[in-house]
Amino acid sequence: MMMGWGAGAAARTDEPQAPPRGVERDGFTTARQQTQRMLSWWETTGVDQVDLAVRRQCGAMIWHRDRSLDALPLAWARAENVRRGEVYVRPARGHSWPVVFMDDVAVATARRVARKYDAAVIETSPAGGCHVWLSCTRGLDEGARRRAQRWLAGLIGADPGSTSGEHLGRLAGFKNWKRSGCWVNVLEASRPGRRWSPQEEPDRRHRLADEPSATADVVAATGRDTSESGREWGWICGLIEAGHDPREIYERLVERARPRRDNDAERYARRTLARALDRLGRADRAKEVLLRS
Repeated sequence: MMMGWGAGAAARTDEPQAPPRGVERDGFTTARQQTQRMLSWWETTGVDQVDLAVRRQCGAMIWHRDRSLDALPLAWARAENVRRGEVYVRPARGHSWPVVFMDDVAVATARRVARKYDAAVIETSPAGGCHVWLSCTRGLDEGARRRAQRWLAGLIGADPGSTSGEHLGRLAGFKNWKRSGCWVNVLEASRPGRRWSPQEEPDRRHRLADEPSATADVVAATGRDTSESGREWGWICGLIEAGHDPREIYERLVERARPRRDNDAERYARRTLARALDRLGRADRAKEVLLRS
């Protein structure tokens, strides 16, 4: 059994000591406890070796690979974080793990997933995007995780660009300096309950969350399209359902599409967003988007 990371160590003067955002006064949770909560969930799920990485301001990526959970250099990571280093973690590469990752999931959707399945929901910014680590019934190698994550991203509107099977997520209890220095929080860490079975994937009617989702029906209609545009379709529909402003969705889609579509990115984003809005019964908003052309 794990004894808790950093237990007994003297408090560092350069370590962030304020509680993460959104923590109630009567349930004060320190940054260290947030980190432990996330790592404890991984241990319970079956992940016992991880890769820890810090991206420094200069862009250099410093790695600590294949570390056991109780041997992570967390004091070093906190010192790097104080100097505005970004702290990331993932299950160690080269192994099969019973967990898959989804990025940029709306808070309400992420919480619904955690109510239905064992999942860790990590809030990475006040804007509302979450990382979701979903517990699986069996270990999946990197290729199997990639396939599952691509399918799941379209189902719930997660970021289709973060489905490599080895993607890094942020470690709770540290600051995300890209978002004005906000804290990375554990919102949910559900266990033990029902683990998601990869065998459920072929059934396109299956709902990952408890509440019905029109996104699943949209994915059913486009399920054979594995192109970047096809994955973006499911992502956009999920954002619309989650209540994101179409203007925000448009800007994010332009940013994502720019590297491959260059000067055509704005037209592509307008047309794709308008079609998605119309498909999901937001015809008035679709016309509004098209009129901006």
